[in-house]
Amino acid sequence: MEDEELRRQLISLLKGGNAHMTFDEAVSDFPEDKINTIFTNGDYSFWHLLEHIRRTQNDILEFIQNPKYEEKEWPKDYWPEKSRKATKKDWEKTIEFFHRDREELAKIINDKKTDLFKKIPWGDGQNIVREIQTVSDHNSYHIGEFAIMRQVLKTWGKGHN
Repeated sequence: MEDEELRRQLISLLKGGNAHMTFDEAVSDFPEDKINTIFTNGDYSFWHLLEHIRRTQNDILEFIQNPKYEEKEWPKDYWPEKSRKATKKDWEKTIEFFHRDREELAKIINDKKTDLFKKIPWGDGQNIVREIQTVSDHNSYHIGEFAIMRQVLKTWGKGHN
């Protein structure tokens, strides 16, 4: 029963909400003509930030699943090039791949065969609980940042609080 409750809470943490905005709420009704807009006093766009969230989540998923995992290079492998402009298709792929990877993480959590506390053999002490907490924390931090960027650059639609 405790194991089931922990899995439920980890899924809730991963999917967001509770005390913060979800990924889907943050990207809802985003104006296509603003995806490459760089926020005030910043050096990356809305798409750059979403792609960073996606790449980092994917890296953690790969680390959990791949015994031959190789560490990525920071920041090169975690952010798109600053000069890169996204197309509508890039934007949609980023969102689609974010959802796909998050669902893969959820499957790992929900798999009763997954020992949530067993050390990941190719890591240096990490386990599934820690990795889910890390990706959830990272996602929520940057989703909040994305929401503030939207507020500052007035990209929320009417009626948004």
